Amino acid sequence: MVAYILAGILGVLFLGEKIRSRKQYLLFETILKKLTDGEPLDENGLKEGSTAVLLERAKQLENKIVMERREAQEEKEMVKSLVSDMSHQLKTPLANIRLYQEILKQDGIEEQQQKLFWEKLEHQTEKLDWMLASLFKMVRLEQKAITFEAKPQKILGTIQRAVESVYEKAEKRDIAIYVDIKEDQVLWHNRRWTAEVFENLLENAVKYANPGTKIMILQETYETYTEIHVKDEGKGIPKEEWNRIFQRFYRGKGTEDIEGSGIGLYLSRLILEMEQGALTVESEVGNGSCFTVFLQNCKN
Repeated sequence: MVAYILAGILGVLFLGEKIRSRKQYLLFETILKKLTDGEPLDENGLKEGSTAVLLERAKQLENKIVMERREAQEEKEMVKSLVSDMSHQLKTPLANIRLYQEILKQDGIEEQQQKLFWEKLEHQTEKLDWMLASLFKMVRLEQKAITFEAKPQKILGTIQRAVESVYEKAEKRDIAIYVDIKEDQVLWHNRRWTAEVFENLLENAVKYANPGTKIMILQETYETYTEIHVKDEGKGIPKEEWNRIFQRFYRGKGTEDIEGSGIGLYLSRLILEMEQGALTVESEVGNGSCFTVFLQNCKN
């Protein structure tokens, strides 16, 4: 914006030497003052000749300045909202950590209780560490400060990497994970980041599914893209929330008692968008959910 204003000022200085009419020179000065002060331009008296050309140029400059001011204000509001949301998300684990620390400082705590609170403290610390890492990834992806290279790679290794990371959690809840990939398709993706997408989906499936159920990972290949489905037998998601669950920090109704941050699905969507992919959901309350990852096909 400053560059545009400086260019306009230099132009006026140059024209000021050439234009003999004091009236026209004052007109140029008035236009520049309005532009720099953010006031709307008045078209009266600028309908003919060179002044009409000047008005058109000035209007273009005004539009650019208004747009940049609007974008700057939107960015300011986004940062303000982000800081508020992050503060809210971090309050709970921090409060729990302080609580467990105070309890462990007390005298007369039995060894079994100490062990229990040390485990709780470790869990909350790990949660806080994960949240901070996810928040930094999210912010850097939003600001396009992170770039990663996608390339043609077979998808099965990426999925296996994600399954291995959540296998222990699934086993503890007696949830079986089945991978039904009949063809190890070559897809356009980054292995590490796309594995994180599947890890987020599987962790959610394990978290919200009922013990003793199963999670299925299925593949459907079309001419230009492939769908990878992650299906669970959990509580399901109301249709009115299908789009909202991909919003930053959004948590569905009835999930208050289940640990979560509302970051994973939003982060997954950001990652897939950078790979020219997509993420959707279909679900029925009481009958589980199916999250679908879309990735582009590549030639073998």
